[in-house]
Order: sequence, then C-alpha cells, then structure tokens
Amino acid sequence: MSELLNKINETISVIRKHTNDTYPVGIILGTGLGGLVKEINIEHQIDYAELPHFPLSTVESHQGKLIFGTINGKKVVAMQGRFHYYEGYSMQQITYPVRVMKFLGVQTLLVSNACGGMNPVYRKGDLMLMIDHINLLGDNPLIGKNEDSLGPRFPDMSEPYSLELIKLAEEVALENKIKIHKGVYVAVPGPNLETKAEYRFLRATGADVVGMSTVPENIVANHMGMKVLGISIITDECFPDSLKPVDVKEIIHTAMEAEPKMTLIMKEVIKRL
Repeated sequence: MSELLNKINETISVIRKHTNDTYPVGIILGTGLGGLVKEINIEHQIDYAELPHFPLSTVESHQGKLIFGTINGKKVVAMQGRFHYYEGYSMQQITYPVRVMKFLGVQTLLVSNACGGMNPVYRKGDLMLMIDHINLLGDNPLIGKNEDSLGPRFPDMSEPYSLELIKLAEEVALENKIKIHKGVYVAVPGPNLETKAEYRFLRATGADVVGMSTVPENIVANHMGMKVLGISIITDECFPDSLKPVDVKEIIHTAMEAEPKMTLIMKEVIKRL
C-alpha cells in the first residue's frame, strides 16, 4: 500500500471512532463563510488537531473543524476552515482532506470562497458561480507519483465544475430572487493582494475574479470523480483605474454580509441532489 493510502487509512480510523456513517456531500467553507455550519444538524465534530496528517488552519476566520451531520436530511461532512498555499503547505497537504472525504463517501463537493471581482459588472457582495478556472498557483496537487486507485494519471478537466449543479444553483437563485453571476476564477499564490498591473494582466487572461484557493481542491476532486459546485463571494472590487486600499477585516465583513444568500443556495442545492 502506498504512503498516501496508509495516511488516509490512519485518518479514517480516527474518524471511525466517532462515526461509521457514509457522507455523500462534502462542503469546504472559505474566508468569512463558516456560517453554513449553523444550518447543519451536527452529529459529530472533530478538531483538525485530532486528525492524523491533517494540516492546521492558520488564517483568521477559519475555525479548523471537521463537522459531520445533516442538511435537509442529507448526510454532509463540512470543513470549517481550509488550507492555502501561502500558509506554506504543499499542494498535497492542502488537498489531503478532499482525499479523506472521498473515503467517507463524498460524491458531490460544494466549495465556497471569498474573491476579488475584476469583471466591471461585478460589485462587492455579489455571488458568482464558478464555471471554469485558471491555475496560476505555479504548482499542481497531482505532480508526483499517481495513485492509480484514486484516479487517472491524466484526469480530464473539460467540466471542472458540474453543469448539472450549476443549473440547480441558478434555479435556486432565480426562485429566491438572488442575483448571481457565472464566471471564471483565477487562483494566485498570495498572500498579498494584487497590483494594478497584475489585475489588468489577470483580467486579460479571461478571468472574472481572483482568489487564493479552491483550484487545488477542485483538481483533486475531479481526479477522484467527484462533482463540484463552486460559489464565490466578491468581497472587493479590483478595478485598476479606481483601485482603493482594502484590508482583511473589510473582506471578512463583506463575506459575512453576503453569506446568507450563499448559504440559502447551498442548502437548496443539497436538498435537490
């Protein structure tokens, strides 16, 4: 057995001391977006520190707990707090929890993030459904020996975000009169925000928003055959000709204000799966 599979089995064995259930839905909650946990009928929660081989969240607003329970009667496992490349973790460490989720039965992964809006029609507090992404992190979680039992050496990425789930989310947004965009997310390493010239460059690549997460988890989820829905909250406006300084507190405040709309969409999508 490979080192990766050994690690996963060690993590799963600790989780199985708390629950033997199967969880078809996985959730990763981004910066300032931990409120969906309040909608979970929590059955178990485990601190990341208790889980072998799990990294620890070092970012403000990321709680660092694995939550098990139900939403609208569906079994879910949620990461309250994620990991980022800029924290110094490897791509394999960042995506390790997604590997573990697969072994818990996750088939559908819902991912949220806070991001900067570069599309001129986007405004602070808007939501965007991710329809595609650009990986400018300078690394990839699949580099190295492939674990053939988990997925293929060269996974297809023609539909990184499930068109079926995007359609479901659009229906929910329309029914609830929630304005939502569809666009392309570009991932950069961070942790600094971008310069005016970088925003111009990133916009020219075809990206609508920019962030520092989500893409590694998406690549690994696709590698293992999961369907992914990604929802971004635009927390700041990144227009080079009118760029203003922004700080993390402001970003988190905007994320928390917009969060109820995202929570409603995620809840309803889970209900309709």
